[in-house]
This record gives sequence, structure tokens and C-alpha cells, in this order.
Amino acid sequence: MSSNRSDDVPPSGSIVTRRDFVQTAMMSTTAVALGSRFTRLDGLAALPGGDDRDRVIAQIAAQHDATVTMLQDWIALPSIAAENRNYPQGPEYMAKLARDAGFDHVEVVPTAGKSGVFATLDAGAKTWLAVYMMYDVKQFDPAEWSSPPLEARIVDKPGVGKIMVGRGTTNSKGPEMACLAALHAFKGAGVKLPVNLVLVAEGEEEIASPNFRQVVFKPEVEAALRKCVGIIIPLGNQALDGAVEVDLGAKGAIELELVSSGEKWGR
Repeated sequence: MSSNRSDDVPPSGSIVTRRDFVQTAMMSTTAVALGSRFTRLDGLAALPGGDDRDRVIAQIAAQHDATVTMLQDWIALPSIAAENRNYPQGPEYMAKLARDAGFDHVEVVPTAGKSGVFATLDAGAKTWLAVYMMYDVKQFDPAEWSSPPLEARIVDKPGVGKIMVGRGTTNSKGPEMACLAALHAFKGAGVKLPVNLVLVAEGEEEIASPNFRQVVFKPEVEAALRKCVGIIIPLGNQALDGAVEVDLGAKGAIELELVSSGEKWGR
């Protein structure tokens, strides 16, 4: 088992639950934006037309093994900003993943630090939704892991079952791959998304995103984001009993120096 529980992910069985959860979150958010175009069916937001929905859901199962392999390949390429590790390979790989998932415009956005990635998928819908991703991961010491952190091995864990152990399997490449897998399912099923997407990705989240503003405030990127009704961040927060958490907001961190003086108090 890894030294960080958030990087243990079930590759089968439970990973389907995680992937379905992420896809459901994306489709549910879309349903809010599109209103009556969506209906609820079996706990999932249904696509316009049951046949389309069934084809997409069937495609998820059909591509499961390929999705697991894609996640393992991504985990094998860790981008660690604090160590200047795998740059520019990290953003270039993120861009490739976006293109493979069906984004029609993809570009690497240089910054003063590590490059970001900006992509759009225009499905011809009336509504735009943004997706945030990070392609970097935390540092790690292989000696603290029960299996090599970059091999993403599938192991049996007592009380849980088969899981994938690797740096980034949950924070955050696993949930992000689940989102990309949902897009692959639409693409493979020949079904258009009911919403257009704007993707913004960064490679410095683990060092507090010092240059991310240079990505989102690039005029072309900012203009695309302003068209969006909201933004989602793929996450896989799930307890062992199957309960999930849904975050309805996010806040960042700031760094400051506070100087305190008592001179006005006469001291």
C-alpha cells in the first residue's frame, strides 16, 4: 500500500463505480445547464434519446481495460514541479490525452514556470462547460511504498479487493482519466456531447499554482472560460463503504508575510 491512501485506486469493480461517479457528476452538471433536454434514469443523467445513452454506457465497459492501461501509462510519467521532473514531457502528454479524447483545439500554453494546456471541444451545443485538470503529482520516496509507485500495479488489498497502487492514481490522474474515458465513450459510441467543453490544465498545482493565472488570463483562454456556465474538477472522493463526496466549491492558498508592530500601543 502506498504512503498516501489517496493514491490507492481499485482498477476493476470499484473503479467502474468511481468512473461512473465522475461521469455522472459531469452529466448532472450538464443537466442543470440544459434543463429539460435531460431526464433522470436509473440514477444517471440520461442523454437525449435512450439509444444514445445506452451506446455510451456500453462503450465505457467495452473500453475498461484500455482505460486502465492509459492510466498506468500516465502514472509512469510523473511531472513534479518541485523537482523539475518531466518537463516539457508532462504538458505535451496532457495535450496528447486531450486530443485523443476528442478535443478539437489543443495547445500548450507557456508560462514563467511550467506550461499549462488549453483545449476546447465544440460539439455544436448551446452551452459551454469548463473542466479543470492538473497533470503534476506530489513527490514520493519509493522506499515508503509497498509496490513501485510508478508501475501502478494491481494488487489485492485485504478488506478492499483489487486496487491500483501508484503516485497519482487518485490525486488526481485517476479521476481525470475517468473524465477522459467518458469522452472516449462518447467518441467511440459516435454520440455527440450535449455540451461544449473548455479544458484548462496546469502542472504546478502541487506547488500552489504560482503561474496558473498566466494560463487562464491569456485572452483566448479567458474568453473561452467566460462563455462557460460553470467548471468541474474531476475528483474521486469515495469511502470504503462506497459513499462519495461531492465538492460544491473550491478555494486556493495564498502566501504572505505578516509584520506586526505594537508602536501605536506605546510599546
